[in-house]
Amino acid sequence: MRTIAVANQKGGVGKTTTTVALAAAMAERGRRVLLVDLDPQGSLSAWLRQPRTEGRGVEQLFLGEPEEAAWRERLDVEAGVSILPSSPALAGVERHGVPGRARALAAGLASLAGQFEEALIDCPPSLGLPMVSALAACDRLLVPVQTEFLALEGLERMTGTVAMVERSLARKITWHIVPTLHDPRTGAGRRSLELLRSRYEAQAWPGLVPVDTSLRDAAEAGRLYAGAPGRAGQAYSGLVDWLDGAGVTGKHLAQEAAA
Repeated sequence: MRTIAVANQKGGVGKTTTTVALAAAMAERGRRVLLVDLDPQGSLSAWLRQPRTEGRGVEQLFLGEPEEAAWRERLDVEAGVSILPSSPALAGVERHGVPGRARALAAGLASLAGQFEEALIDCPPSLGLPMVSALAACDRLLVPVQTEFLALEGLERMTGTVAMVERSLARKITWHIVPTLHDPRTGAGRRSLELLRSRYEAQAWPGLVPVDTSLRDAAEAGRLYAGAPGRAGQAYSGLVDWLDGAGVTGKHLAQEAAA
């Protein structure tokens, strides 16, 4: 099972949207997908109309016996797609002195590895146990970044967090930047995208995700997708191809998204 964490310490950059859209693109390919909502605000759980109940959900993995909790707490969303939902109590999980908590999520996901081909983790916009546990569990990290100046400034904080967690966990984290909410009609958007790619050439996905209201329609409907995927959905499908190493070129994707 491939495990991908989606994280950024700045809010409003499309973390939950990226998680849902990737899940939809993977499910369309016939893959079994597990979603993990590690944000106490529970946007991913709310999007998919999943209950946020005190004493239930992903928080239970951090309170002991994560393998058993992962099986018990997962809920089916759609055919081939399940979720470990968030709960309000996740915000206080760091107060519990359970040994090995940073590795608990990895242990819980490992117990489900035979049931799913992909796991997607929606992280909170703050450094703490949930984010550290996601970085400890993931094979790859995606950092959605809105193509605007303030979002680029916030990216430096996230890159510092990645470096700090790498030292703490004594492991390298493979990470990529995903430009999101791009509006090619604005000069600021075009300049921010150019700056992002020049500063982070090695990490930046060469495609981009344009502004697209179809994903808002999906959230309103409580589904992975509402109707046929729009331009953003097509871009995320291209991102899956890129992550799979299918040879889709970023130049082609960028041209399509900007058209």
